[in-house]
Amino acid sequence: MVREFKLPDVGEGVAEGEIVQWLVSEGDEVSEDQPVAEVETDKAVVEVPSPVDGSVKEILAEEGEVVPVGNVIITFAVEGEEEETAESEAPTHSQERVSEEPAEIGEEDETETPAGRTFAPPNVRRLARELGVDISSVSGSGPSGRVTEGDVREAAEGGNEETKGPKQLDEGLPSATRKAGEEGGSATGADTADLESADRDRTLAAPATRKLAEEEGVDLNRVPTDEERDGEAFVTPEAVRQYATAQREAQAADAAAVAESGTEASTGGEPTGSEERLPYRGIRRTIGRQMANSKFTAPHVSHHDTADVKRLVEARADLKDRAEDRGVKLTYMPFIMKAIVAALKEFPELNASLDEEAEEIVVKHYYNIGIAVATDAGLMVPVVRNVDEKGLLQLASEVNELAQKARERSISREEMQGGTFTITNFGAIGGEYATPIINHPEVGILGLGKLTERPVAEDGEVRAAHTLPLSLSIDHRVIDGAEAAMFANRVIEYLENPTLLLLE
Repeated sequence: MVREFKLPDVGEGVAEGEIVQWLVSEGDEVSEDQPVAEVETDKAVVEVPSPVDGSVKEILAEEGEVVPVGNVIITFAVEGEEEETAESEAPTHSQERVSEEPAEIGEEDETETPAGRTFAPPNVRRLARELGVDISSVSGSGPSGRVTEGDVREAAEGGNEETKGPKQLDEGLPSATRKAGEEGGSATGADTADLESADRDRTLAAPATRKLAEEEGVDLNRVPTDEERDGEAFVTPEAVRQYATAQREAQAADAAAVAESGTEASTGGEPTGSEERLPYRGIRRTIGRQMANSKFTAPHVSHHDTADVKRLVEARADLKDRAEDRGVKLTYMPFIMKAIVAALKEFPELNASLDEEAEEIVVKHYYNIGIAVATDAGLMVPVVRNVDEKGLLQLASEVNELAQKARERSISREEMQGGTFTITNFGAIGGEYATPIINHPEVGILGLGKLTERPVAEDGEVRAAHTLPLSLSIDHRVIDGAEAAMFANRVIEYLENPTLLLLE
């Protein structure tokens, strides 16, 4: 029989994942636990294994498609068992019934038409809309008559003239936007939205659709629809999305109109430049949420100072070749990590977190230092554990290894968890000072500016000295400014006199 495989919860409470890459093709033989796909969640890229021995019958999600956890993404023909008949894939009576009961997963893949139901995955429906193809008129060549991408493209190339050419997602609705220079019509989103509004008293929709409408901030009774169930207007998720898109475009038109009014004098009313919309999801969205959560939860205070690190530069130069002889690239980071841990031992309130629910400050007596690493996917923070128990070379080796794994997207979630304090080295790119966002629920983060020669006044003379700008951000609920300053002073003392670290 055919075994359906649903996208599992591959992280801690993730709701969806993006199919990064399929590792198998339809017809391939697979064994249990063999990776069949790479899926990016909002935490990391993970491999999804096959649950059975058998062969790949059908792949139901395209690479790049975002799939909710629980949706069927692939089916397997299991060895030694009969394949499921086409009739068995037909929806049951309970699946067809529209009610207030929770919707069946995959409900969005069906379209009610006079001739019957059309089965197609979301990406195929999206392609049909982009190509202007009425998917209900397309004969599916896939299993159980499922419409495939090839069917849609064939229909677009060989269909009648009415289905050719690009089609707007909001076709049938008045345009919510107005291009610069167009004559007539209102450019305001409010007017357009009012014209599109259905203003019904009652609307039928599946629970999943109602949830989507709530998330989109859409009133279902205002969503236009031609579909009916039991004589009542019935709204699909797609209709909600189209209406929400129209609303957003209308709002964008308002903003553009305001901006245009302020720039027409200098540009003559002609649009300038171009725009590109990129998906905001996966790790980038996770980074954004964590940053916003930290910024709006913890009142940030930043303390800036500069260390004269002449002796640190000399110490590293003395040890660099010896480290290379042992196969280790020695940077300044291990010295800075040791200096921070030495200072954290004197100011333990910076090596803590705030348990808001229990109303307790949790002071950590272990020192797991996170190192922010810039990757193609965004900022990741690998954690080096028990820094106080390790030497410079071991720290250098671990930092290099973790940073490389982060850049290659092979780092595990466990290797990015459990940090107690974080370092971010924006100076590696350039710049002196910044306001680092705390890696919540930690209460402190130290930003490093570019280590380079700068003029320093000393005893009435100005000399060139290697200096390191420091930017310390703290959670002001837990740490006072004076404590932050004293902590920074202690870090500077260790960096300016690295031999003191020998005592730690």
